[in-house]
Amino acid sequence: MSRIVKAAATALALSVTAAAPAAAQSIAGPYLAGRSAATHSDFEQAADYFTRALTRDPRNGQLMESVLASQLALGRLERAVPVAEALAALGQQGQIADLVLTADLILKEDYEAVIATSLGEQGIGPLVDGLIRAWGLLGTGQAQKALEAFDALAVEPGLQGFAMYHKAMALASVGDFEGAEEIFGTDASGTVLQTRRGVLARAEILSQLERDAEALELLQRVFNGATDPEIEQMVEALNGDAPVPFRHITSVQDGLAEVFFSVAAALRSEAGPDYTILYAQIALALRPDHVDAVLLAAELFEELEQYDQAIKVYRTVPQTDPAYHAAELGRAAALRRSGKPEASIEVLEQLTRSHGHLAAVQSSLGDALRQQDRFAEAVVAYNRAAALLEDRGGPSWFLYYARAIAYERQDNWAEAESDFRAALAINPGQPQVLNYLGYSLVEQQVKLEEALEMIERAVAASPDSGYIIDSLGWALYRLGRYEEAVPHMERAVELMPVDPVVNDHLGDVYWAVGRKREAEFQWARALSFVDEDDASGEADPARIRRKLDVGLDIVLSEEGAEPLQVARD
Repeated sequence: MSRIVKAAATALALSVTAAAPAAAQSIAGPYLAGRSAATHSDFEQAADYFTRALTRDPRNGQLMESVLASQLALGRLERAVPVAEALAALGQQGQIADLVLTADLILKEDYEAVIATSLGEQGIGPLVDGLIRAWGLLGTGQAQKALEAFDALAVEPGLQGFAMYHKAMALASVGDFEGAEEIFGTDASGTVLQTRRGVLARAEILSQLERDAEALELLQRVFNGATDPEIEQMVEALNGDAPVPFRHITSVQDGLAEVFFSVAAALRSEAGPDYTILYAQIALALRPDHVDAVLLAAELFEELEQYDQAIKVYRTVPQTDPAYHAAELGRAAALRRSGKPEASIEVLEQLTRSHGHLAAVQSSLGDALRQQDRFAEAVVAYNRAAALLEDRGGPSWFLYYARAIAYERQDNWAEAESDFRAALAINPGQPQVLNYLGYSLVEQQVKLEEALEMIERAVAASPDSGYIIDSLGWALYRLGRYEEAVPHMERAVELMPVDPVVNDHLGDVYWAVGRKREAEFQWARALSFVDEDDASGEADPARIRRKLDVGLDIVLSEEGAEPLQVARD
């Protein structure tokens, strides 16, 4: 699968980033603007500028490909189809145009033409073409040939899992649940079965076979007791009197939408998001209610830092859908990343009114509040999340870790230390927790030996983390082991050369070993990196200036701290 996907991704990249077209000077401006926008994944601007250029050179095949890529990335299949048809009329072909024209044929339910297209010389790719042909055969009523096509595709290297998964979906879509479960019951469907979507589909199939107890056991085993609204609804339905209907694939068009979604999900780890999103958008064009494709498309926009597009896509999930909370959590994250933290908090607060029974919703609100330094409010949200937790293991460590930070920032050290240690009880080797707790103990100058041991474990787990290595150097400094601290602090500055705290710490360590000129240099560097408007920053610019004026020894004396020589002795 990897080789096929990478080859396809490379082909598309070459088509989008080829050299400027040989055309009239009048297209140079919009073309270059479009190229710039496409480089930054600003598909809206790219589509606009490339379209302007195309109106001035309407037979330019490369411009057509660029327009197609931008419009399809935005999910505007209806605008892409005429351009793809014009490109075909010129006798030119391209992978993006083939995607668009194939999707258009599927929407028209012209499955004879779909089959013919999948057998064409160029095609989209071995996996996609093979799956499209099989589903197309089913669409023309040739069920046996469709199953044979899935089997033929399954013998291709790396494609067996996808072929068997879609064969099972095809069988289930026509009511052959025994045949579908026979596939799911073997290893033939491969890792696709292990996806959330595959597991839920199999649960529906088992229910249709009146094997609800097995379906419930499957959900428990795979999800390990974790629930969300969709799983909760499934469990409730399985505990009811009637079989759970098979809803995953109810038509050939649904099956073909699943083809593009399956490929998009596989591409996620193989190709760039600007390529993967084309397949996700085709899936949505064929099946707008494919919520997994909606969430995937929105996440891809986030990866591309196109947050407005991500927000727009997240908002298409209706409140009645079981995945609504996931979409709203995604929308809140996109709002925060786009520089709208208060809007993000507003979304999460609204979500707690409709989905407040979910620990993930409450903890996400806590995270958003904590990131805005609203620590007391964050603790309230974290408390609600903790009260909802049924499983105190696994990922729940982060809740206690986050709440500990909120407590610590309010100078409530007793509660903070308790939560840090609760997080470590769940995840004993977690380097973030070890580092934060160890560093906090160092700053308070208590339990220094235990703090040093914690930080050393954190460094072993994350040897390239500048923050953690800084903590190790600072712990050694606090213990009076100045010479040992030097290489660690120097390494931390190498890893984070513009961090004011780390540079300030290195200055203190240099001063302690008598390298006063170098200490002053590091303090001056630290001061140049300080954000004077950030009152919450650890690097205090006034203190750094005072050290530059009179030296560290006098500053410590003014603060009532023990002099360095005492610590050294």
